[in-house]
Amino acid sequence: MSFSAPGSPPPPQPYPQPVPAPGRIPPQDPYPGPYPGGPFPAALPAPQGVLRSPKGLATALTWLLGAAAAVHLFSAGAGAYEQSWLQGFAGDTHFDDLELGLSPVLTILAGVLQLLTVLPTVVVFIIWFHRVRSNGGIFRPDAFTLGRGWAIGAWFVPGANLFLPYRIARQTWRASTQRGPDGSDRTAPAALLTSWWVVWVLAAIVGRVFSRIYMAADTVDELLAAGLLGIAADLGTTIAGVLAVLFVRRLTAMQDTMAAQGPYAPV
Repeated sequence: MSFSAPGSPPPPQPYPQPVPAPGRIPPQDPYPGPYPGGPFPAALPAPQGVLRSPKGLATALTWLLGAAAAVHLFSAGAGAYEQSWLQGFAGDTHFDDLELGLSPVLTILAGVLQLLTVLPTVVVFIIWFHRVRSNGGIFRPDAFTLGRGWAIGAWFVPGANLFLPYRIARQTWRASTQRGPDGSDRTAPAALLTSWWVVWVLAAIVGRVFSRIYMAADTVDELLAAGLLGIAADLGTTIAGVLAVLFVRRLTAMQDTMAAQGPYAPV
């Protein structure tokens, strides 16, 4: 099965049957449904729904994530410059008494660039995430514990957005993994997915702490302490952006293979 163009989807075709492993004879079960204790699952049902290719969204997302990562790297550089600039003032100097220089300009520029890149990146990422979740529900409906609407809603639930999107991504990853040629269940290594999520969550938490401390800072010493957290958050977000690009491209490729070859890997 291949991805179809929106507007003229072909009728879903049944998945091909699993290929028995050499030297093994699948049990003969006269009844429908899984064979108790047998090595082969029952034939998978015909997919219900229309697959939509995530490749175009993945391409756009790759560029947006790359741009966002570059902006956060620039922001980390601006933060490092601010650290060196603040060293020229006494530690108890009040924020309002600092002389204007290049550092504030770089900080403001970094903030503006982040606003210009983060919003479109978030929008396209959520659209792509919903697309691959929807495809995963067609590939393997039993792999999910939440409806596909949660692929959007999970990002906006305070607290739950630290783990629900990861659960959905993990289930989508499993649903997009082909079974073995003999029908056996396989699990693709998800280290890339987990690494991206852990780094992103840690960077987001550090970024929030930085914002609160920076907004409340009055003296140079307080600004220096907050600035270190800001640099750490920007560097972490840059790394998370690179990992996100790899994750997006990998999951998109897995779904492309699944759509083209069916749920069973070739021998």
